[in-house]
Amino acid sequence: MAIYKIKDVEVLTGIKAHTIRIWEKRYGILEPSRTETQIRTYSDAQIAILLNISLLNNNGHKISKIAGLPEAEINKLVWDIRIGKKNCDSGKKLILALIELDEKLFRDTLNNLINELGLALTFSAHIIPFLDRIGVMWLTGSISPAQEHFISNLIRQKIISEIDKQIVPETTDAPIMLYLPEHEWHEISLLFYHYLLRSKGLHTVYLGQSLPYDSLVDCINTIKPKAILSAWLTAVDLCFLKNYFRKLKEDTNGIPIFAGGIQINLNGKELADNLTEITNSGTLLQQILPALKLNKFN
Repeated sequence: MAIYKIKDVEVLTGIKAHTIRIWEKRYGILEPSRTETQIRTYSDAQIAILLNISLLNNNGHKISKIAGLPEAEINKLVWDIRIGKKNCDSGKKLILALIELDEKLFRDTLNNLINELGLALTFSAHIIPFLDRIGVMWLTGSISPAQEHFISNLIRQKIISEIDKQIVPETTDAPIMLYLPEHEWHEISLLFYHYLLRSKGLHTVYLGQSLPYDSLVDCINTIKPKAILSAWLTAVDLCFLKNYFRKLKEDTNGIPIFAGGIQINLNGKELADNLTEITNSGTLLQQILPALKLNKFN
């Protein structure tokens, strides 16, 4: 069970710390534990209570009324909202699913968003902000590895499912090759790159996670792709990055190299001689298609 400080709660729930303190003092919503230095701490169960109360409040229920409701009535009202399709509450539903390891709530919320907005807009407008919030909690130690793995794998499964619905292009054109470098396992952004390229009917070859360098070069020599696309999230030494891409450019005879992810974005200027930086998933198509002289925006 995770333990959260009030600033962690603010990030997770979107409720201002000042508001949480007022709810506690005025309405007795929660009674947090305190450290020896009187710092408030909250449990997973208390986070879930706050998220439920916030859901009700955002849907027209006054805090003063919610505070007087029995738990069974609160749960019933929250359930009605959960099964609804009000995407304005999607962020809180996703966080609640994370806290409670609730696969059904997460899948239903994500499916509602995708049905209304499509995967591309859902990813940029909802999944990325959600992952950013998880990232903050991960850095503070307030999200357990189990919670992070649970949600990451659900997102990964959904993107793969959407890719599987796409037609595999019948073409003799050289493909765009996608891969993750050795010891890189964070696949979500690369899978989304794959989805975006396939959505434009482009021929792609997806090699997945943690590909050894020698195997990458062998595959490039065999397939002869028109471009190489990668993502780097795990922290790595800048000297290693520069040497890696310098060697890759030499070993692939100038095939265009594209790369994104936080490690590339932090060091884009240092790497510019050997690759094209993908600044974010929303600009991928605008960057890669003109560079390859492809017209697939229709």
